Amino acid sequence: MRRLFDRVFKGSDEMYAKAAADLDAAIAKFGADHAMQFPDTAYNCAIILEYTGIAVKTLADLKKALDGPIKDMMTRNNRTHDVFTSGFATAMAAEVIEACKYIDNPNPYNGEYHGHMTDAEVRELGVPLVTRDIPGFVVLIGPAPSDEEARDTIKAYQSKGIFVFLIGGIIDQAKRMGISMGFKVRIVEVGPDIWAVSHVVSLVMRAAMIFGAIQPLDYWGMNTYTLERIFAFVNAYAPVDDLTVACGGGAIGLGFPVITNDVNDMWAVPKSLIIQPDTKAFIDTSLEARDIKLKVTNMDIPIAFNSAFEGEIIRKADMRLEIDGSRTDCFELVKMRDARDVEDHKITLIGKDFDACEPGKKMQYGIIAEVAGKGMQSDFEPVIERKFHNWINCLEGVMHTGQRNLIRIRVSNAAYDAGFRARHMGEMLYAKIKSDYDTVIDKCQITIITDPAECTRLKNELAMPAYDARDVRLANLTDEAADVFYTCTLCQSFSPSHVCIVTPERLGLCGAVSWLDAKATNQLNPNGPCQVVSKEGVIDEHVGIWPDVNRAVHEYSQGALDHVTLYSIIQDPMTSCGCFECICGLEPASNGVIIVNREYAGPTPIGMTFAELASMTGGGEQTPGFMGHGRHFIGSKKFMRAEGGIARIVWMPKMLKEAVADRLNKAAFELYGIENYTDMICDETIASTVDELDKMLEFLAEKGHPALGMEPMV
Repeated sequence: MRRLFDRVFKGSDEMYAKAAADLDAAIAKFGADHAMQFPDTAYNCAIILEYTGIAVKTLADLKKALDGPIKDMMTRNNRTHDVFTSGFATAMAAEVIEACKYIDNPNPYNGEYHGHMTDAEVRELGVPLVTRDIPGFVVLIGPAPSDEEARDTIKAYQSKGIFVFLIGGIIDQAKRMGISMGFKVRIVEVGPDIWAVSHVVSLVMRAAMIFGAIQPLDYWGMNTYTLERIFAFVNAYAPVDDLTVACGGGAIGLGFPVITNDVNDMWAVPKSLIIQPDTKAFIDTSLEARDIKLKVTNMDIPIAFNSAFEGEIIRKADMRLEIDGSRTDCFELVKMRDARDVEDHKITLIGKDFDACEPGKKMQYGIIAEVAGKGMQSDFEPVIERKFHNWINCLEGVMHTGQRNLIRIRVSNAAYDAGFRARHMGEMLYAKIKSDYDTVIDKCQITIITDPAECTRLKNELAMPAYDARDVRLANLTDEAADVFYTCTLCQSFSPSHVCIVTPERLGLCGAVSWLDAKATNQLNPNGPCQVVSKEGVIDEHVGIWPDVNRAVHEYSQGALDHVTLYSIIQDPMTSCGCFECICGLEPASNGVIIVNREYAGPTPIGMTFAELASMTGGGEQTPGFMGHGRHFIGSKKFMRAEGGIARIVWMPKMLKEAVADRLNKAAFELYGIENYTDMICDETIASTVDELDKMLEFLAEKGHPALGMEPMV
């Protein structure tokens, strides 16, 4: 039997030889000075960047890394440390192989495989990782013993919320079994060969850099971060070749256990390399090895429920029925009631069930959740109501968009055939409301309305007046009117020194935590991430400086921060974890700022993409002149108030400009008397690069943009 050391070292040599051959061929074809860049990332060749410190820009840089530190890390001493370093070097050699595919071709797999994952995709993982909607990652290296077992294993992991990466033959098995794959549904068909695993390792490296502010060459910092904060593991099906064994050495070095059924020339290492002959026991073995504990909410429904299904798209051809609030009277509503008026777990259907709807047609729908509890407040109604969107999307085969009366729900043929009906929607909502809000809600009853006349009546008589009353309440809910602010430290599981201060007008930078959310969270869990911050003894209300805000950020950042302002981008701006919706940065030529959203991958007039801008601001670092924030904050009268406010916004991507137009135009009219202010803001259809800066300035001058007449910010 060969020793494990020998298998790792042999696999490292094989990966290195493949990388050297591919790189030499690329240099012969393109030249050593040819550029090399993975698409949409500020951390090009992230594994090489982290473990060698070499910022790859050309093929010559790849050659320098491969001939130098990568080769040097492939040591041959019979020590555990050498297994790890050789494993990391193997992953870097694999990254060289994959990098060669992306020379002059941003999509070498032509959609057949996913390959490289962008920084935007990495950042999408921030909130679900923090909330543990994604409790962990699994890399499945196959094929599995049968197509059916591959399907069952993939779907079982997905149903538990585990993010699934597929390498090799198991991808073909998944395709044959009709499994929907893609980043949105958290099953990613990475690539056909073992070196494609470098894309997964790159994602891990970038997550640590983005959220944890881990710096290149911080060997122990990186490995400690991945062990303690990224809950990943590997399932490798027999037969496992030497290349895979070498990659496994790197995985174990990052703290990711490897579970395999291969018993030939394989040596078990407690808690690291686990031999499990029964492949059907891989899931339980893996979760136990990584100490992943799952919270299960019992609900009487015939389909799976998990956050992994939130990105599922139901196409019209796959749709059994549709609920469309833009065409018919539909609504979703949460109402607080007296406990005497609520019968717990009562689910009522008024009208016909889903099976009475003609296949592929629309039906009317309204749902009312009436709740009661000693800790319940009317302010919590919209907080719970907004969760309907997330919860309904967690149903396998059900898609939900919108809120209030402008909702759209599609139920797939597969969900319908499994037995999903209107009552099950109520069962799911009842279970989630009672489990997630158990400290404030004692009783809950659900009423589902599909009768057209009753749906219209209740929408007009009950729902719309409730929405209008909330809008009036929220319009008056300003920072000045609030008695307290709140901290939010949810993201500290990945960004240890970051603290959000959440106010009525400045929600969490992830866009997911409003002041009302923070208030509800504080009441649900008084010792949790949202703590009260008093407003006593204001130092500078215009800039946004309060002594208790400074105390809170110092305490909850473990001393990493001392001062934060709430309304300035220059003076002690709030830190960012990395999962922000947007980022704002100075544009000196116009005396203004640009704002770019995470979904926009193109260039900007300050010469940096979103990924490059974001690389400067994540990980809990204060970066004067740059600020991560939520979309909602853009239309706030407190946005950058210290520097002149929203009048400084000179450029945004068109998609973002359109998304925030109503709120931003309203605020600009109230502040400056400017109508249709967003028409004065430049976008990428006019200018998108540094070379087009003159075009942007000409556009701003033509529109009479106020920023051009303001004092320079720096």
